[in-house]
Amino acid sequence: MSTWFRSLRPFDAFPTLVERTADLREAERFIKLFHAENPSAGGMYARLRDIARDVARYGTYTHTFEELEFGARVAWRNSSRCIGRLYWRSLKVRDRRQVSTAEGVALECVAHLREATGAGKIRPTVTVLAPDTPTLPAPRVLNEQLIRYAGHRTRGGPVVGDPRNVALTDTAEAMGWRGRGGRFDVLPLIVQAGVGEPLLCNLPGDAVLEVPLTHPEYSWFANLGLRWHAVPAISDMCLEIGGICYPCAPFNGWYMGTEIGARNLADTDRYDQLALVAGRLGLDTSTERSLWRDHALVELNVAVLHSFERAGVTITDHHTESRRFLTHLSREEKAGRVCPADWSWIVPPLSGSATPVFHRYYDTRSLTPAFVHHR
Repeated sequence: MSTWFRSLRPFDAFPTLVERTADLREAERFIKLFHAENPSAGGMYARLRDIARDVARYGTYTHTFEELEFGARVAWRNSSRCIGRLYWRSLKVRDRRQVSTAEGVALECVAHLREATGAGKIRPTVTVLAPDTPTLPAPRVLNEQLIRYAGHRTRGGPVVGDPRNVALTDTAEAMGWRGRGGRFDVLPLIVQAGVGEPLLCNLPGDAVLEVPLTHPEYSWFANLGLRWHAVPAISDMCLEIGGICYPCAPFNGWYMGTEIGARNLADTDRYDQLALVAGRLGLDTSTERSLWRDHALVELNVAVLHSFERAGVTITDHHTESRRFLTHLSREEKAGRVCPADWSWIVPPLSGSATPVFHRYYDTRSLTPAFVHHR
């Protein structure tokens, strides 16, 4: 497409208009939490009265910026599947609640990527766009992440690219997008308007920083043509704060190497590169007892960490991040707070038992504020 974004007729039904009044119990719970952790914020009871009045009149209320910033940071603090929560207080909150059009959302998503990426020094960032109201859903991004690679179907052959994104690729193509047919075609954003036509938005090249993968010892590795993008920006989750749903609130931290090297590039239902790497390493793949998968997996992860570091792009390894998480856990316990954690996500997918997060159990309760999948 020659244009940056294009509006087209919807291929699916629009979000159903369902009246939803803000839950006063959730609002009260959040405001009490906010004031407990921010004792200089002012009169809590006066704030609760104002909220009750607004909900009675309009069915909803508006967070102050301080409440929004706190709520977004605590939502990260409460994310049980995230190992990188030690720096939750440093989350940059971009308040863009005034943006309620699909075009505006697309522009802010691009701005988010540019600001979060910097020159490779990735900054944890969330952009909070318009909330749902009692009578009108706000726009939302259909992509799982702001940056995703296409999965191209072939006639009777394997998918070219990322098989995880075949359905999204089909949708984009049905809306007029055409990729190059390569393994790392960056998909456009699809923004579903609250009311109206969906929007297809190509991501400008300067908003997508990618890292070609090489290996510190094996020169042939560069010939595999592997690469990955620098910013993991989740875009299909709703930020819920005090009974208010912000359906479009893309957020990012930085990558842990295993997310790329042990999952995205290694999983059999993703890029499935282990057998290829093992073959180039000359490993015996005829028997599992040679542990060829393990050897290839380690070298693939070495390449990811080496390449990002060489490119000056922020990344962390699973051993360092495991120790950081236990530091975070200790701080939360000292503060008298619950630190929810999902063991199956906190333990890294490579050398799990060699990391300190493996050898303990965690509290699994769900807390709010939170990032949640759309209902």
